[in-house]
Amino acid sequence: MTRLHLSRRAALSLLAAPAIAAAPRAARAQEGYPNRPVNVIVPWAPGGSTDILARMLAEPLRMAFGQPFVVENRSGASGNIGSSFVARSAPDGHTLLVGSMSTHAMNDALFSNMTFNGVEDFTPIALLAYVLNTMVVHPSVPANTVPEFIAYAKANSGKVAYASAGAGSTNHLCAAMFAQMAGLDMVHVPYRGGAPAVLDTVAGQTQLLFSAGTQTLDHVRNGRLKLLAVTEGQRSPLLPDAPTVSESLPGYEMAVWYAALGPKGMPPALTSRLNAEMNKALMLPDVKDKMAAIGVEVVNETPAAFGERLRQDAVKWRKVIQDLGIDKTDA
Repeated sequence: MTRLHLSRRAALSLLAAPAIAAAPRAARAQEGYPNRPVNVIVPWAPGGSTDILARMLAEPLRMAFGQPFVVENRSGASGNIGSSFVARSAPDGHTLLVGSMSTHAMNDALFSNMTFNGVEDFTPIALLAYVLNTMVVHPSVPANTVPEFIAYAKANSGKVAYASAGAGSTNHLCAAMFAQMAGLDMVHVPYRGGAPAVLDTVAGQTQLLFSAGTQTLDHVRNGRLKLLAVTEGQRSPLLPDAPTVSESLPGYEMAVWYAALGPKGMPPALTSRLNAEMNKALMLPDVKDKMAAIGVEVVNETPAAFGERLRQDAVKWRKVIQDLGIDKTDA
């Protein structure tokens, strides 16, 4: 039997060899990123604020990384189709998602046929922006403030109708939470999307709507809707004169965010690099001004801070959805 005698230094070198070999490969992969166009999935139809934000980021990211960032809309199933595609992709940074709070912090509690977990199956990259969320009523409603509306709805119990983009949508959750906290009995009228919900509120078919400012503020400016409040926890710098719902109903809050995510398992160094470039792009005056014009406030946050926010929001909205008694359905 032949014995092989190794010095302590040689033995340690052999043990470390796999790790040493792997490190340069990982470093080279990150240094060469991206080595082809990056696919940026938006899980909603073209033209919405999420889509606009993704397309505004694409050019600064192309300049920073030297490869095209190609925005692709994969809509359907309340954002689940596009998000599922990204969750199944390789975690190499070449497939990214510009998603929303509803897809990642709400849908798992709303739909029974989810093919991914909005928290566990993704790498948080960057919190990108908050969209201004409004509480509006038809001009025929004799209320100009939240307390006046609550009094009106109580005096007309079961007769005030609110519109939504469908069961479980943020519009629905906003109104259902408002009704529960204010002790109101209102009628929910779900539509197949946000646009018809807005149009029927403008037409007076429904009296109340909670929706993004991107969909309501033009109607407010033209006198077709009345703005009562915003739903964030504090007044928005984009609309400083508008009170929050919580000023009249303490504890009420719905802050709707957009974010960039990748498949689970992306290298931390790559995630940090993408975060830094996205944050830099969001601070460009042209990007900030264009997003503010449509009621979207850009923000900067680290991957770790965004990841913690995502986990907290998923817990929060699961409890809210359960407390409201909203049953799961198929997407």
